[in-house]
Amino acid sequence: MARLFGTDGVRGKAGASPLDPPTVRRLGAALVRVLRHDGSADRVSALRFLSGRDTRESGSWIEQELAAGMVGEGAALVSAGVVPTPAIAYLTPRQGFTAGVVISASHNPFGDNGIKVFSGAGEKFTEVLERQVEAMMDDASWSVSPDAASVPAVDYREEYERHLVEILPPASRRAGMKIAVDCANGATTTVAPQIFAHLGFDASFIGVDPDGRNINLDCGSTHPEGLSRRVVEGGFEMGIAFDGDGDRAIFVDATGAIVDGDAVMLMCAKGLKAEGRLKGNAVVATVMSNIGLELALRDAGMGIVRCPVGDKYVMEEMLRRGLSLGGEQSGHIIFADYLFTGDGLATALSVLRVMAASGRTLADLGSEMTAYPQVLMNLRVKEKVDLSTVPEVAAVMQSVEGRLEGNGRLLVRYSGTEPLLRVMLEGRDQAEIRRWGQEILDAVKQHVGAA
Repeated sequence: MARLFGTDGVRGKAGASPLDPPTVRRLGAALVRVLRHDGSADRVSALRFLSGRDTRESGSWIEQELAAGMVGEGAALVSAGVVPTPAIAYLTPRQGFTAGVVISASHNPFGDNGIKVFSGAGEKFTEVLERQVEAMMDDASWSVSPDAASVPAVDYREEYERHLVEILPPASRRAGMKIAVDCANGATTTVAPQIFAHLGFDASFIGVDPDGRNINLDCGSTHPEGLSRRVVEGGFEMGIAFDGDGDRAIFVDATGAIVDGDAVMLMCAKGLKAEGRLKGNAVVATVMSNIGLELALRDAGMGIVRCPVGDKYVMEEMLRRGLSLGGEQSGHIIFADYLFTGDGLATALSVLRVMAASGRTLADLGSEMTAYPQVLMNLRVKEKVDLSTVPEVAAVMQSVEGRLEGNGRLLVRYSGTEPLLRVMLEGRDQAEIRRWGQEILDAVKQHVGAA
């Protein structure tokens, strides 16, 4: 069976497999076939899908091909146009759609694209459903309709915007507050200016002139340097940078310093706890979040739950444990009170809410998160041996963990896509943890071998 879905939907170069027209059309048909038989859809009425896309030039034809596959199976697809990914997650259940699809490659360059699928509850597809769709794609007993299909468009932005502005209650709105916002020439260009204007901010925007090819180009959450300069030069109180599809946000304080997802999770966890809204008194973070977040949460009397990289794993862990906050260092933050997927605008408004409630600046709040030094080391290997079964290597790893003494972290794992062993260490002294990482790599070379 061919693997189609990665950690965040189907990704690739637009026009090449798996995002070539025949595969995209077959995917649309396969989604209908799987959902028709998994019990999540009414067997009598037609299945209805809601789609949204970012500003990439390939988004329209991908949407057309998905629609053709769906319509050929008796379903319908309605387009919400260019909207952030979380808008589709929010609107799908509230407008009674069977599922939602987003055509975006998030923070990647314009030549890439992707397809993310949300359930009728507005949650990202589970791996079980993804495997069922892949199996359906591989089933040669059925074929796809060759006919084209029309894609009716409906503007749902007003409902999504109403949902967002409620995050920041009137008492927390500072009329005239100077903020700079970078929309990455992506999906938030259609909603962010209206939201910040409605809330009374004196907002200045960059990255709001999409041309189909400039999405994420030297702008947005993966390139916040330009926003940082603008904040400092323009005397803004803070800056907010979204990614291409609007499901993440990175911040810049008044000094131009970057405030990442770990610092945001810490300040928002404290804010939620103060409001009595931090369910389970814990936060979900991935294995890549800095040990500094874990220690700061511990010092504040809160716990942390680690999960694999990927916001869908964050979501699953939050649902499993009934927690209200989780996220990634990259700025994917999930607030269960609002939505079970990352939403950059919701994150921005939540940060503004914490600032208003505490009366503190972003720089002051961000200073409570001390990122520990981190080293990442790779070793190319011939085979991926379970290192716990190699006594000499396991002993070195155990020794390093003992030396960290609860004030650091060791993560040893193999790459999922390359023949690489990855060793990540965090601790108080960078030179020291680098030596310890080298001890592990040397032990692997000696007792397992390297490529």
